[in-house]
Amino acid sequence: MDGYHSDFTAEDFFLQVVVNIQKILKTERVPFIVGGSNSYIEKLVEDHEFMFKYKYHSCFIWIDVEQSVLNLRVDKRVDQMASLVDEVRHIFIPDGDFTKGIWRSIRVPEMNRYLRQKANINEDDESKQMILQASISSIKRNTRMMICNQLDKIQRLISEKMLSVHHIIATNVFNEEREIDLDEA
Repeated sequence: MDGYHSDFTAEDFFLQVVVNIQKILKTERVPFIVGGSNSYIEKLVEDHEFMFKYKYHSCFIWIDVEQSVLNLRVDKRVDQMASLVDEVRHIFIPDGDFTKGIWRSIRVPEMNRYLRQKANINEDDESKQMILQASISSIKRNTRMMICNQLDKIQRLISEKMLSVHHIIATNVFNEEREIDLDEA
């Protein structure tokens, strides 16, 4: 199966991490696992055969940012990503299955409507631009919803799985970054 249609599951993540942790430990270095979906991390930590949380001294760090600052960053990032419409167009299949692989990612399903209609609309560029803006708004809204879901999952991992998590609030860092961006504008 090609990369566009195959899923990278929590089990796939788990297997990759286990192999790479062992490789890194053989070099007497400390492995860092950065990012990943909460379900991936949960699979790793809760696996009863591998016993990750019993084998390794782990430190979980949650870098958090105030929601309003995060929303501004999401909007800026999505606006930057909007220029990638042509990349999606090259791989777009009008009647494709959007339930697997890359097609499930944020941006592709939302752009589906725009890409389908762009090919069929003989109207002016203003109409196409309106459809594109609606797709971009949808991406922003869905990204914010995903962030809220991720935050809920982090809270659940802390409360239900009793993971020790160091909560770092980095809003000031992101605000400083924003001030630098505004100064450069």
